[in-house]
Amino acid sequence: MFVLIVGAGRVGSSVAKTALTAGHEVSVLDEDPLSHERLDVGADGTWEDRGGRFTVGTALEIDALLEAGIEQADAFIAATDGDNTNLVVAQLADKRFGVERVIVRVMDPYRAAWYAEQGLETISPTAHAISMFNKALDL
Repeated sequence: MFVLIVGAGRVGSSVAKTALTAGHEVSVLDEDPLSHERLDVGADGTWEDRGGRFTVGTALEIDALLEAGIEQADAFIAATDGDNTNLVVAQLADKRFGVERVIVRVMDPYRAAWYAEQGLETISPTAHAISMFNKALDL
């Protein structure tokens, strides 16, 4: 499976390394060339030596998405630190490029719920934390 991940922060790089270790083809797109270093931490060899792909570019630019391989992607994960960017690029992956599986990280739990109702697969760490807190109060 070819996986394209936008955002090479802690979340994106962790998911990318896990997917590569599991045997998937993985491409990571990030606007910060130094974020590439996270993909090498704790690994033998460089990201590229292990089979990964890294593209420097802005996810909101179609050319950057194309260079990163969105047309070949079976799965797309939007994991930048910005909800707006994640939601826009996830919709591009879904509607314009027809990526089969699109997952989007959304910190705002209300927006995550609304976009989930519209058909995007959302993950909201904030909503998860609230849920866990509420469960703890019920003890």
